[in-house]
Amino acid sequence: MIRFISLASGSSGNCYYIGDEFASVLIDAGLGPRTIKKRLAEYSISIDSIDLILVTHDHSDHVRHLKAIVERYNKPFISTAPIIKSLSTHPVTKGIKNGFIKEIEKEVPFSFKEINITAFEVFHDATETLGYHIDFKGEKFTFVTDIGRITQKVIDFCKLSHNLIIESNYDCTMLEKGGYPLMLINRIKGGRGHLSNKETAGALKQIYNPAIKNIYLCHLSENNNTPNLAYDESFKSLCEIGVSVGKDLSLECLPRRDHICYLV
Repeated sequence: MIRFISLASGSSGNCYYIGDEFASVLIDAGLGPRTIKKRLAEYSISIDSIDLILVTHDHSDHVRHLKAIVERYNKPFISTAPIIKSLSTHPVTKGIKNGFIKEIEKEVPFSFKEINITAFEVFHDATETLGYHIDFKGEKFTFVTDIGRITQKVIDFCKLSHNLIIESNYDCTMLEKGGYPLMLINRIKGGRGHLSNKETAGALKQIYNPAIKNIYLCHLSENNNTPNLAYDESFKSLCEIGVSVGKDLSLECLPRRDHICYLV
């Protein structure tokens, strides 16, 4: 039994878990170790059982508690050389112990315990930002959690999945008519920021294939989106290509501050 747990998803902190009784990984560490420990315990999972942590990029909402988890629980983390170099001087990860770092290359698979992990490049305004494709003993996941625009590479890796975790960050009208300054609005929608509901919905038309069982919309903005708006946009887009949501696949919005577990 493989469990996918969204421990937190949003600008206040991002952290996800995939595992079974023999192997498990965290994706990002924007949530405190005590909170992760408590939330995993609700599903009878020990934080000590986690094998490693995958880091997508060096923004604080994804790495704020990486150093504490790595050092307190003696866990390795993996990422690419530019991200690892950045984390060595980052205010929240500076001084992280080198013995806990595993360097990988983009699009070169890394394997352990029958799990194959491939990092690939996405566009976002960090030092470098990664999507991850994880073949967990035949159950395939693709994570694209912070992404400014859809590329063919993103589409190709998403098409490989049974379970897609993809950003649907903002509603265009809410963003443009809200209280954000113009500079921040332009940063969010400028191609290296975040995906709008409309962009995500449009991408799903290109990504969809019958092997996809679950689509999880993640990193919803607290100020510029609602779960209903994100869900409805993607629901409508999938219906337009003949996909029956609830029958052909499951479509879910991941909560920002709460946690939720899915059996896949």
